[in-house]
Amino acid sequence: MLTPSPFPPGCVALVGAGPGDPELLTLKALHRLQQAEVIVYDNLVAPEILAFAPSTAERIYVGKAAGNHTLPQEEISQLLLELALAGRRVVRLKGGDPFVFGRGGEEMELLLENGIPVDIVPGITAALGAAAAFGFPLTHREHAQSCVFVTGHLKDHTIDLNWAALAQPKQTVVIYMGVKGLEIISEQLQAAGLPGDTPAALIYKATWPQQRIYPSRLNLLPETARKFAVKPPTLLVIGSVVGLLDKEKLPPPLQEFSPCLL
Repeated sequence: MLTPSPFPPGCVALVGAGPGDPELLTLKALHRLQQAEVIVYDNLVAPEILAFAPSTAERIYVGKAAGNHTLPQEEISQLLLELALAGRRVVRLKGGDPFVFGRGGEEMELLLENGIPVDIVPGITAALGAAAAFGFPLTHREHAQSCVFVTGHLKDHTIDLNWAALAQPKQTVVIYMGVKGLEIISEQLQAAGLPGDTPAALIYKATWPQQRIYPSRLNLLPETARKFAVKPPTLLVIGSVVGLLDKEKLPPPLQEFSPCLL
């Protein structure tokens, strides 16, 4: 048996819970949950993952959904600091990876500035989970020599991306939190030179039991989202690798929406 590494009192572990499927949790993440005295968790953490923690561990929900934040980010960071200063073993449990659009960097900065030790436990980010769940690669020698992760939702609710850099050939672009900006994303990428018929997909809650994928084309993304009432949390993947997806995993309604079929 592998002996878990030490988790001293007054330490905060920033733990990635992965994309949703409990079996995709890392072994170190499991150990930290089992050692935790208090867990501060987000809304994209599966209940089965929380169940790995001892029943005695305090659970504090600080989830952020679109337009509904339980606590502002500054207050979450302050909460972690106060719990650690009280000498507790704190797990900050985040969906995906804490350092991939998870604001883990902001929390780490405050903790380190106040002398709190921070343990970083990476998790499988949503892009990796989505690609695995629906059977397409993010890179491929014949399709994509690079893969870029960007966020479609900035702090001030705007979208300000380097469109020219994202519109490069033989590249996979993964956009987190981009559903509300599909019109702008589609228009700007095409204006930057990416062909409108570039394969794309909207992927809802990858690796969860209710996961769905909606294949489309760059110029049809807004129409696809409206047709199927796609909502967050949804990942956007753009690039020819999408054409390699496992067609058997497509939901039946897509058979009625022929413009989106690859």
